[in-house]
Amino acid sequence: MNKIILASGSPRRKQLLALAEIPFEVKVSETDESFPENLSPAEIAIHIAENKALAVQSSFQPHNDDRQTVIAADTIVVFENKIIGKPKDRKDAIQILSQLSGKVHLVITGVCILSGNKKKCFAEETEVEFHRLLLSQIQHYVDDYKPYDKAGAYAIQEWIGAIGIKSIKGDFYNVMGLPVSRVAKELWK
Repeated sequence: MNKIILASGSPRRKQLLALAEIPFEVKVSETDESFPENLSPAEIAIHIAENKALAVQSSFQPHNDDRQTVIAADTIVVFENKIIGKPKDRKDAIQILSQLSGKVHLVITGVCILSGNKKKCFAEETEVEFHRLLLSQIQHYVDDYKPYDKAGAYAIQEWIGAIGIKSIKGDFYNVMGLPVSRVAKELWK
């Protein structure tokens, strides 16, 4: 099998690939996460993931080395047709979680897999519904877990997921940041 390169420093993505027993190395390149305005949320996630994969692949010698497979991903949260990014600070995190409380939102992870000149990009969508959360619960979560590096201001595998998630339609691991079963299927192809 080709050498697998994960183009992400995310501890959650590393954990998920390891859980699937996919051997990999991590290599991260700084990339621009801007996107054209006319893209759908799924296209935005794919666009950013593809840019991450291409940035890492371009560092190979020779370029487009087909003995190395790059996996990159980007996860976004969509609520009421708006993309909810990572919170700027405590106040923003509390505001985001207050908006999501008692409601349904969509988690979309765009994935791009590059191997030489071959490219497979896709987006996985998961619908998540929160129970109605008390302000004290939200404040506790933000203060104790500091979810400032997470789209939507939460990580489903943490305390907030255990007490706050009412239902999930789709891949749980997608909400963590990588639809690992789909990634594994694509690698096996």
